[in-house]
Amino acid sequence: MESVNNLKFETPTLINRIKSMLSVDFYRLFHTPLFYIFISIAAIIPAMIIGTTGMENSQTGAIFTNTWHAIASEKPLYMFSHMGEYANMNMVFIFGGIMVSIFIGHDYKSGYVKQLFTTHAKKQDYMISKTITCAFAMVCMCVTYLFGTILAGLFVKLSFDVNFGSLFCAFLGKIIMSFGWASLYVFLNIIFRKNFWISIISSFFFGTGILVIGAGAMLGNSCILNIFLYGSSVYACLSSNFLSVIICLLCSVFWTVIYNLLGTYILNKSDVY
Repeated sequence: MESVNNLKFETPTLINRIKSMLSVDFYRLFHTPLFYIFISIAAIIPAMIIGTTGMENSQTGAIFTNTWHAIASEKPLYMFSHMGEYANMNMVFIFGGIMVSIFIGHDYKSGYVKQLFTTHAKKQDYMISKTITCAFAMVCMCVTYLFGTILAGLFVKLSFDVNFGSLFCAFLGKIIMSFGWASLYVFLNIIFRKNFWISIISSFFFGTGILVIGAGAMLGNSCILNIFLYGSSVYACLSSNFLSVIICLLCSVFWTVIYNLLGTYILNKSDVY
């Protein structure tokens, strides 16, 4: 009896629990065609952008003259006069949202969530693991988008002139913003977990940044818009510097924490099945 009483049952730490869930989520991510389809889409997007805007437009006469405009605009643009100004890496966050909706939607459709929460009661672990996994997927999409941009620029023979320090800061800023966007999409899919198509539509709606664009139409290119996900994503532009990266980091961390807390609260207070 004494030996039994001396037994210690240790509760897994947060880090160990997250590691366990991440191993499952990454296994599922790497073993589904969904991941590879969307990183391929991310590589094709810049080829389509540069292929269509890297030549004179018969309607606007606009010419897409620099390869790196497919990565980011020259300066922060919270509103645009034509789609060419929006046709950059921010589009990854729109398609990334659709990918997250499908990925999480499969959790509920397959019954994985029911099984998970039967044996793993910590809802916050689910939110954290899904945010990290989906952010990783969007980072991969950003990387393939970059390679697609370079190849398309070489093929069309567009200019590669740029301040590489600013380009690096812009790219790094968008990589960092992937975590904020992933947390938003996970949160939206927790809210609309029983309505798959609504979750996709909501992810697309917020991914386009329509709300911030509308605010920008009234306020102009106001720096106050940088506090929002879309605002900071736009702030990562070809005139970026180290301060821009810090703002993107602060914004991404802030919204990641907020959306994870809200998502955890909803999971704890409602029927998750």
